[in-house]
Amino acid sequence: MSLPDLPPTFRQPPAADRPWWWRLLDALGAETDVSEEYADQRFASQGDAESWVGEVWRELADEGVDAVVLLEHDREVYGPMSLRA
Repeated sequence: MSLPDLPPTFRQPPAADRPWWWRLLDALGAETDVSEEYADQRFASQGDAESWVGEVWRELADEGVDAVVLLEHDREVYGPMSLRA
């Protein structure tokens, strides 16, 4: 028995509808790899992106992320913003 498809309200919208994302940087300013849980996160709004990084910045720092840059599609909005005290 297969499970039914989830209704649209429970599906992630396509990446094109979630243009906001964070570039994650190491201490040298290069993009850094992080666990799949934090990689490639995309958001529908700037506020959603900022809320997310506000909730997980400590975990990102523990994974070696030193700073973040907010982007909308490929346009840098602001940053780099340090995750260190």
